[in-house]
Amino acid sequence: MKKLIALTALFISLSSLNAQPLYEPIDTFYTEHGTVLLYPDRSWVYLEDIYFDGIMNSSLHDFIQQDSGYHYKAYWKTDVAITCNQNNVGNMNDTIWMCVLDTTHSDFCIPFDGRITSGFGYRHGRNHNGVDIDLEEGDTVRAAFDGKVRYARYHENGFGNLIIIRHYNGLETYYAHCSKLLVAPNQEIKAGDVIGLGGNTGHSYGAHLHFEIRFYDVPIDPELVFNFQHKDVHDNLLVHRGVFVEGGYRSSASVTAPPGTMGTGGGTTTSTTSSTNTTSKTHKVRSGDTLGGIAEKYGTTVSQLCKLNGIKATDIIHIGQVLKVR
Repeated sequence: MKKLIALTALFISLSSLNAQPLYEPIDTFYTEHGTVLLYPDRSWVYLEDIYFDGIMNSSLHDFIQQDSGYHYKAYWKTDVAITCNQNNVGNMNDTIWMCVLDTTHSDFCIPFDGRITSGFGYRHGRNHNGVDIDLEEGDTVRAAFDGKVRYARYHENGFGNLIIIRHYNGLETYYAHCSKLLVAPNQEIKAGDVIGLGGNTGHSYGAHLHFEIRFYDVPIDPELVFNFQHKDVHDNLLVHRGVFVEGGYRSSASVTAPPGTMGTGGGTTTSTTSSTNTTSKTHKVRSGDTLGGIAEKYGTTVSQLCKLNGIKATDIIHIGQVLKVR
């Protein structure tokens, strides 16, 4: 008990240095990775992480704070999805060249291998700040990059069960509408780790994964980072005010580094973006699928599916098989 009281006092004295909720820990225990403080909302933190300021990419953050003069904030809060709504991207006068992958954190993963049912942009009278990926309830959702879980709980204002991971490249990724959360705040994550199960929670009409990528709390088009059609990632990302619109968000940027780009990449490698081809759609066969059911789902016919895929109506389709549907 004395140890717990001492840890509680230390926590309170350091509360201004971190963004953990101002709860007193209800328990403490020791692991090979460090001393763990457990809170009433079932969140936890390593005692050693109390000093953590949330900065995962110090070179990018230093550039933004000092060289660029933007002074954007990105707090480490495990109980709030958006940590700062005062990062005015409209003030950007330069282009920041970011390395999406580097030699230390070189892995990536498409969160779920499904078709894009709704893209980034203006939809139904408001901004749609990510992409929707079709899946079935219970499908596994994976982390896009190496990083650390900042938020993993039910979000009352629409996201449902939501996971937010902050990454070493300076970005955050959002995974919304999950049926189950399999990670906890402050947990270290590797690209490809299973973090949750797909679902239909929150403001959702049918099971899908709503996937967002945010730069200092402001969303950008995930297709500037991922080529979902080819299951690939762009090595570099150019962030400038052309990526955003006032109070919102637009996809209108190249990821090819122009001459004179200011940035944190430290290299000269460039890549070009290629948006998902919305005229060509595919369906990955799941357990219980039939050609008739797939045709009905996509508003087509069995004969058209057969023609597109060079198969016969009597052929057996297999789980995992990818069929063209348009």
